Amino acid sequence: MSKTQTKYQLRKDALVLLQDGTIFHGRSIGLEGSAFGEICFNTGMTGYQEIFTDPSYFGQLMVATNAHIGNYGVHDDEVESASMKIAGLICKNFSFHYSRPAADGELKEFFEQNNLIAISDVDTRALVSYIRDNGAMNAVITTEVGDIENLKSKLAQVPDMNGLELASKVSTKEPYFVGEETATYKIAALDLGIKKNILRNLAKRDCYIKVFPYNASFEELSSFNPDGYFISNGPGDPEPLKDSQNTAKEIIDRDLPLFGICLGHQVIALANGISTYKMHHGHRGINHPVKNLITGKGEVTSQNHGFAIDREETEAHPDIEITHVHLNDDTVAGIRLKNKNCFSVQYHPEASPGPHDAEYLFDQFIENIKKATLVESQNN
Repeated sequence: MSKTQTKYQLRKDALVLLQDGTIFHGRSIGLEGSAFGEICFNTGMTGYQEIFTDPSYFGQLMVATNAHIGNYGVHDDEVESASMKIAGLICKNFSFHYSRPAADGELKEFFEQNNLIAISDVDTRALVSYIRDNGAMNAVITTEVGDIENLKSKLAQVPDMNGLELASKVSTKEPYFVGEETATYKIAALDLGIKKNILRNLAKRDCYIKVFPYNASFEELSSFNPDGYFISNGPGDPEPLKDSQNTAKEIIDRDLPLFGICLGHQVIALANGISTYKMHHGHRGINHPVKNLITGKGEVTSQNHGFAIDREETEAHPDIEITHVHLNDDTVAGIRLKNKNCFSVQYHPEASPGPHDAEYLFDQFIENIKKATLVESQNN
């Protein structure tokens, strides 16, 4: 009997139980127990390790729409944080062996190291269709299939993502530095759940970054004497992040260079009086079409968010211009302040999932810093 056959025969029955009582059946990949969270799906064909370690997914059960997960193993450099951030995985076919020579290990071992549950052999096509029709909701994945009523009772106690503050769960506790201390530009980054590749993109543009906890004040950030400010991506509802909103407002009021991505984009909108809302099932994938309204060009983007900013309020705001729109549903994908050095986007320019269409946004941030530095030197 082969190793793969042995693993398959030892796998237990498992299931997905949705908040509305709907059940989808599957099998455990070998890790027993239950995992709770909001269920969502990502349409990316590759990049599963980056997805699983992205802090923006904290508290969410991930449904992978790609039929095969684990087939190219895991690599130590392909992580966006120090650990798994998803609550659990649901997939169709889980590969126990990998074929990539450069891999550092197999995906199952990665789940074991992080003590996370994953289940496979689920009809993910039917499950994703159900989420698209009925919206994101809380769910549980479990190998404890014998007591559905007890699972329902536990699931009812899981808090709804709407109104849930999660940035504090993934943000750094103490400030830290990234890049070369001798770099040309200094960036103060507010960590709401920052991805490593964002920091890499800033560092390779000659930036020295100091990363601050999610609730750091403007005074704390400005004590670094930065040339620019950055507000990161992250999980949960942006509305409860009052400290972050106040910090953003102070940066904007002083007309200092500010760039925000995803949750940071929403925080900037809230700081300007624009409300946010929970989407029906969100945007999560690596091929989302966005139009840049300034250049007229289309961009293929990586996205991961369950909240968005209100378009009508944004259009009515006298000081804000919509710079990008999502072409699937016309939601706001980017804004800039007309009279302040501030812009933000609702997608991930650092992800570059094949296309590098959106990387220019980091260059735009650096250009904004250069202009601000020039103006300051002229004034002095």
